[in-house]
Amino acid sequence: MVTGTYAPLRSRVIAFAYDYILIAGYLAGTVAAGMLLYASFPATAALFAGPVSGQLAAFFVVTLPIGLYFILTESSARQATWGKQRQGLHVTRSDGARLSVFRAAGRTALKFVPWELAHTCIWHLKAAPQSPPSWTTWGLALVWTLVGANLACAWLSPTRQALYDRIAGTVVTSRAAGAGASSHERCAPAGGRAIM
Repeated sequence: MVTGTYAPLRSRVIAFAYDYILIAGYLAGTVAAGMLLYASFPATAALFAGPVSGQLAAFFVVTLPIGLYFILTESSARQATWGKQRQGLHVTRSDGARLSVFRAAGRTALKFVPWELAHTCIWHLKAAPQSPPSWTTWGLALVWTLVGANLACAWLSPTRQALYDRIAGTVVTSRAAGAGASSHERCAPAGGRAIM
């Protein structure tokens, strides 16, 4: 059974803001390391010269490590990133069970679809700023549509599931109101209805 209450959107946004402190620190370190590497080996700039090679390089340097942070922390015994821990949140399967690494990877991949699609569009816009491919406009529109859909679902859904949570079969819950609750108790969403 799911324990606690379904986490409201506000708590999830604050949790992500905390996580973004770590992400920003990592990005700053990556930029500094990249500048040092370029100063020592100028030829490495070729990795970011084209839209495809640039996105691939950025994926392995930025997206993959950040994705692993979410996957490994949310499938760990704590079931939460550092930001979620600070907000008293944790991620479980819809039935309350701990996420496997595979399910956590699926959830994270779905969560990062808008991020990576935005990167794809930006790399192609950067490569041809005067005559960008027409699909980049639709791509960026889709990014904002997905972001909006995730936020709307997390706000309006009785279970407070973002769109990617629904697809992955996961929920984010808060132990704040029921820290001592057993795993056999029901989960009450914001509206107060008990969920079996």
